[in-house]
Amino acid sequence: MSGYGQFCPVAVASEIFAERWTPLILRELFSGSRRFSEIRRGMPLISRALLAQRLRHLEDAGVIQSVPAGRGSEYRLTQAGTEFHTVIEGLGAWGQRWVHGRASAENLDATLLLWNLRRRLAVDRLPERRVVVRFEFRGVPPGRGPSTAWLVASRKEVDLCLKDPGFGVDLIVAAELRAFIRVWLGDIAFNQAVRAGQIRVEGSRDLVRVFPGWLLLSHFAGVERPRPARAS
Repeated sequence: MSGYGQFCPVAVASEIFAERWTPLILRELFSGSRRFSEIRRGMPLISRALLAQRLRHLEDAGVIQSVPAGRGSEYRLTQAGTEFHTVIEGLGAWGQRWVHGRASAENLDATLLLWNLRRRLAVDRLPERRVVVRFEFRGVPPGRGPSTAWLVASRKEVDLCLKDPGFGVDLIVAAELRAFIRVWLGDIAFNQAVRAGQIRVEGSRDLVRVFPGWLLLSHFAGVERPRPARAS
């Protein structure tokens, strides 16, 4: 028996939604990913074969549909898939509010952080010219992404490069990966990490000053968390 063997709506919905990786696939689709490669960049640990299997399952269930686009295809949410949005939002808010150790060693992933930086950059706050930011991360676990990467950003588009794009670098951001992820999650302020020596930004004074304002941070960074109980 592949399912729960129950007619309960919670059970039959869970057979679709609660499979490993499926909520993250939906998260990526709600974040704007459409191509197979884009979805996978948001889940660097999933194999291509397993991602293809999960996408087929979601398509068979009527949650997504594959549509021709250029030389390939794109995945789009159906009406049924769109209704999962409140579930994903609630799940993320709960995880932000109640789960401790989100930035623990086993969860550090430079690739995921960089991909999120790319799509959560306030392009309207950028200078009118192209800006190149080189990231140099310390403490990247083996197999969990590059220690050096470049964001080539303008008001029209933002590209993530894992090899030197060949442009002059405007800013260098040297950081402990865990500290930057904690900033991204809203656990600590950017300036707090800078004062602690966990993040250093080098470049022209004007760009260094405005760089933190380019970061929109995690979609869930603003979720209110309970205050620690005071000892009586």
